[in-house]
Amino acid sequence: MKKHFYIYFILGLIALDSCEPSSNTRSGRLKVVTTTGMIYDAVINIAGDSVDVQALMGPGVDPHLYKATQGDLKKLQDANLIFYNGLHLEGKMGEVFEKLSRVKPVSAVTENIPDSLFRASELYPGTFDPHIWFDVSLWKKAVKNVHQRLVKADELNKKYYDKNAAKYLLQLDSLHSSVKKAIFQIPETQRMLITAHDAFGYFGEAYGIEVKGLQGISTLSEPGLKDVADLVNLIVKNKIKAVFIETSVSKKAINAVVEGCKLEGHSVLIGGSLYSDAMGPFGQFEGTYIGMVHTNVETIVKALK
Repeated sequence: MKKHFYIYFILGLIALDSCEPSSNTRSGRLKVVTTTGMIYDAVINIAGDSVDVQALMGPGVDPHLYKATQGDLKKLQDANLIFYNGLHLEGKMGEVFEKLSRVKPVSAVTENIPDSLFRASELYPGTFDPHIWFDVSLWKKAVKNVHQRLVKADELNKKYYDKNAAKYLLQLDSLHSSVKKAIFQIPETQRMLITAHDAFGYFGEAYGIEVKGLQGISTLSEPGLKDVADLVNLIVKNKIKAVFIETSVSKKAINAVVEGCKLEGHSVLIGGSLYSDAMGPFGQFEGTYIGMVHTNVETIVKALK
């Protein structure tokens, strides 16, 4: 019954959207809705205050588990343009995006990026790791997709968007280089990043650090006792100094790993809390994409150096 109500509610919003012009049509400002904060930040850097933009998922929110509220559905219905990550990151919202795409532009920022650049899932053939923002050079391609979609929806502001996008992409180039340099400060034997779930695979491949997540690429899966034991053995064997929790994932499982290491006679610290599927609070440095990446890298290097 709940599922049927949810579908009918979505269809009702679509019907309203097709019959009534949005408030943005009357105000002249493009209304944009994004799922994650990372996409929101890309829109802000390209469009500035020329659009009204809202993110559905704020700090500490896990997009893998997120379900749209009725308030979210109203925001989506009012929007002129919708951005989401894709690659099943927002797994519980796929049906919503599919139906809304029939009446308005709904765009995955990962579209048109070659599959060969994505990390394939070991558990689910034909699917890919959605956490592309942890390779800054790959996230640039998503930002370019955002730029192109904004220009298509608002051609009058094309020059403004082009200028801002070019500036932001240069900043991302600088970020990519600085991350590489920072990770090389960690002794090679300690370049192992252990986190609650496998969100940092792209980060590891791009910046030369081995990554181990207790859970898989989605937090929908629960780690078992064997997963904890295997990770404990790996940490003890390699004498790893620190493991990391994530702001959007429960720290219960990582704490179990720390306790397991103690029982094996190896003391491992919680090296800090990393931003993985969500940024920090909006309005703070950590609440920007560049700030999130910088903060994560500082935390990792400090704990493992």
